Amino acid sequence: MAEEAESRGILVPLLLLFLAYYLGAPIWLVILLGMWYSGLVYAESTGVLDRFDATRALGVILMIRTKRGMRFLDFVSKPKRFWRGYGELSIWLCFFVMFMVVLLLILSAIAVAVSPPDDPLPASDLLLIPGVTSFVPFWWPALALIVAIVIHEYSHGIQARAHGMRLRSFGVLQLGPLPVGAFAEPEESEIERAPRRERLRLFAAGPSINIFATYVVLILLSSVASGMVAENEGVHARGIVVGGGAEEAGLLPYETITHIDGMKIEGYSDFSSEMDDIAAGDEAVLTVQSWSDDSESWSERTLVVTMGDRYQYYIDECDGDEACIEDTNKLLDFWGVKPGDAFLGVSNLVSSTGGVDGYANIVEGEYSAFGTALSTAVRPLLMLNVPIANDGQTMIPQERVMLIAGDGAIASMLGTDGMLTIFDFLFWLVWINFLLGFANLIPMIPFDGGHLVRDGIHSFLRKVSKNSHPMRIEMLSNRISSLSSIFILLVLLIPVIIPWII
Repeated sequence: MAEEAESRGILVPLLLLFLAYYLGAPIWLVILLGMWYSGLVYAESTGVLDRFDATRALGVILMIRTKRGMRFLDFVSKPKRFWRGYGELSIWLCFFVMFMVVLLLILSAIAVAVSPPDDPLPASDLLLIPGVTSFVPFWWPALALIVAIVIHEYSHGIQARAHGMRLRSFGVLQLGPLPVGAFAEPEESEIERAPRRERLRLFAAGPSINIFATYVVLILLSSVASGMVAENEGVHARGIVVGGGAEEAGLLPYETITHIDGMKIEGYSDFSSEMDDIAAGDEAVLTVQSWSDDSESWSERTLVVTMGDRYQYYIDECDGDEACIEDTNKLLDFWGVKPGDAFLGVSNLVSSTGGVDGYANIVEGEYSAFGTALSTAVRPLLMLNVPIANDGQTMIPQERVMLIAGDGAIASMLGTDGMLTIFDFLFWLVWINFLLGFANLIPMIPFDGGHLVRDGIHSFLRKVSKNSHPMRIEMLSNRISSLSSIFILLVLLIPVIIPWII
C-alpha cells in the first residue's frame, strides 16, 4: 500500500512536468522543475520541511506557512462594520465584473470560432508566467505578481477576522524561486458554519481588492505619465500610406515632424491648423527629427512633400463600389472632409508624447467628466494588448525614446530613466492586478468566482423556494454550479483549441 501511494505521489508531478513540456516550456525549464521536485522530496523525507512548517502541494509546489502578520491583521480588521460594508460592496462589484468576464469570454470564443487567427499564440504564451511567456518579462511582472497575490490573500484574511473566523496561518506558494500564489487558511469548520452572506463577502474580498488596486495604481501611473514630456515637440505617424506624398518624400514612421513651412508644430492641434492652410497638390516643407539607435541621438532633416487629396484618397479606397462610395461620402461629410483638402499620406498620427498620452489624460482632465470616467474604466482592458503587440514592452519602443522627464520636482529628481522605471513597474502592477482580479472571477471552482456562484445560487434558491427542503436546495445549487463550471471550461478551451485544429 505504501508503494502504491508513493507511485501515485510521483505520477502527479510527472504529469505536470510532461504538461509543461507539451505546452511549450523549454527543456531547460522542465529539467529545473525536475531538480526542484527532487529537492522537495529529499527535504520532505529528511524532515526539513516540517521544521519550517512547510508542505508540498501537487508534488512540485512548496507551501510555506507563517503566523507573522497575524497581530497586524487583527489590528487592521478591528473596524468590523467598515469591513463588512466593504464586503457587501465587493459582492455586488464581483458579480458585475463576473458578468463582464463571462460576456468577454463568450464573445472571444465566438470571434475565434467564426474567424480563427492565422498565427495563434504559442501554447506557452497562454500560461502568462513571468519570464516564460514571450511577452511577459520576468522582474517587474514577478514583483507585481507578489504584491497582487499578497493583497489578494490578505484581503481574504481581513474579511475572515472581521466576521470572527480564526486563521490558522498565512503562506506563499513557491515554484522554485517564483512565487505562484499565496494563501490565508481560515478554519475550514468555521467557514462551513458561517452564514452564506458572510462567505460571499469572504470570497469576494480577494478579487475586489485586486480590482480596486488596479484603478488606484492606474491613477498613480497616470500621474507619472503626466510628468513625461517630449524631447522634440511635434507629431509623428505610426504608419505611412503606400504611394502617398509622405512615402514619396521619404518620411518614415515615428519620425517627429517639428515644423511645416517653418511653422513650429507642438502637437496635433498645431498640425491640423497648418494643414487647413494647405490644399491638395501644394508642396510643403517638413522639418523632421530622426532617431538613430546606433548613435543614440537625434538628427534633423528637411523633406518636400506634395500633398494628396484627402477626399479622393477615401473615395479610392472603395475601388468603384457605389454603395461604399455613398456611405463614404456620408462619413466624409460628417467629418467635414471636402474635395481639395490636403492629405499628407500618413495614418495614426499622434503627438510626440503619444506613448503616454492615453494614461496622462486621466489626471490632466482633457476629456469631459463622462469621457474621463469611461477612459479610466476601459484603460486596463486596453493595456492587456500592449505587451503582446510590443514584445513585452510597456509602450512602442520608438515612442519611448521620444520621452524625457518634465520640469516637476519629482520628475527632475528621478530623471528620465527613473520616471520610465516607475512607469514600467506601475504598468505591470495594473496589468497583473487586473488579470488576477478578472481571472479569479471566472465562475468555476476553485476560483473565487466559482464559490461566489455556488453560494449565490444557494441564497437565490432559498429566497424563491422557501418551502423546499434545505438538502434539495444544496444539491440543486451544487448541480447548477457544476454545470456552469463545465460550460465556462468549454468556453475557455474554444479559443485555445480551434486555432490549432483549423
